[in-house]
Amino acid sequence: MLNLPAGAEGVLPSQHLAAAIDSGAIDAGNFKIPAENIQPASLDLRLGEVAYRIRCSFLPDRHTVEQKVKDFTIDELNLHAEGAVLETNRPYLIPLKERLALPPGIRGKANPKSSTGRLDVFTRVITDESYRFDEISPGYHGPLYLEVVPLSFAIRVREGLALSQLRLSVGRSELTDDELRAFHAHEPLLFERGRPVPAAELALATGMFLSLDLRGDESGRVGYRARDNAPLLDLTRPAPLEPDAYWEPVRHEDGDRIVLVPQKFYLLMSDEAVRIPPGLAAEMTAYDPTSGELRTHYAGFFDPGFGFDTENRFRGSRAALEVRAHDVPFMIENGQRVCKLTFERMMEQPSVLYGQGIGTYQRQEDTLGKHFLSPARAPDNTAEPAPAPPEGDQLSLPMTPG
Repeated sequence: MLNLPAGAEGVLPSQHLAAAIDSGAIDAGNFKIPAENIQPASLDLRLGEVAYRIRCSFLPDRHTVEQKVKDFTIDELNLHAEGAVLETNRPYLIPLKERLALPPGIRGKANPKSSTGRLDVFTRVITDESYRFDEISPGYHGPLYLEVVPLSFAIRVREGLALSQLRLSVGRSELTDDELRAFHAHEPLLFERGRPVPAAELALATGMFLSLDLRGDESGRVGYRARDNAPLLDLTRPAPLEPDAYWEPVRHEDGDRIVLVPQKFYLLMSDEAVRIPPGLAAEMTAYDPTSGELRTHYAGFFDPGFGFDTENRFRGSRAALEVRAHDVPFMIENGQRVCKLTFERMMEQPSVLYGQGIGTYQRQEDTLGKHFLSPARAPDNTAEPAPAPPEGDQLSLPMTPG
């Protein structure tokens, strides 16, 4: 159906996602899938016409989602026109506009968009007769559903809004640690202050670990914490909001460290800058230290081209980290390893890279997402001295790999 090359392995790039749409492997019925929803290595998935407020999360097991959700539905919300408000700490199930008819051997993986994760909105995709969230089995034919749980802010959503993304892949795509080390030696993936991280200093364990930057700016600000009892956050609003009603700045203590308040949501920055070349894609995976006191990063896809510049005017872009402590106050320090990137090979290089008219988080130096006005930023510490890059794709609002 997709006319993939014989023996093809890796993540399907944008041109093959477009072919999957044209062939009907990805379909939205009467709703056309906009070309702008195709990212270099992923497709934005859109909310459908209705949201079901459910009393608990669930997996369908050997049933369809439609059959199973009837037992758990409390209310039904219309997402037409002005949309509907989703309250905090309540699960909602929303049928997505897109559905799949995957050829044998083609599998899918879903993840929240970066802008979704930065709002502390928990999402995961559910498919019929599935035992796992976000994992779409090879050859799956059927609808897609999105579970949505706003955690810090009540949000307004409406039909057509994209909160999550889909990647398709075939064969073995994930790089081993040995392959990662060899790739980094040839084409660096991780930088500190504009210089490649030495191979001996890479922390690898089925992926590449990143650490925190808690040095902060001149005022000591290292990131933000979600405010309690914030106003409604309207995701249908086209213009970005002033952040003060939603976020309070977090400043470090002496010793470049902070103490996380249990259950509070923090936005912080990685110390290292990440560079995703055209032949690779990456995913930030949730990481729980053995102590179980900390969870970082709920959102995930990094498209080919993130932090990458063909003219070498900058080296990498830092990652925004979503962090929450669990049960007790938890101290984190500058340079502490808190999250992990896994890398996958692309089946082919995408026709368009992140940063080439796609993506708003290239060279980001602040953690707030695109829904908020960006405060003044500190100087970029990921670049070597070089002529200033053109303004076309620079951060006026922070990031969206995703």
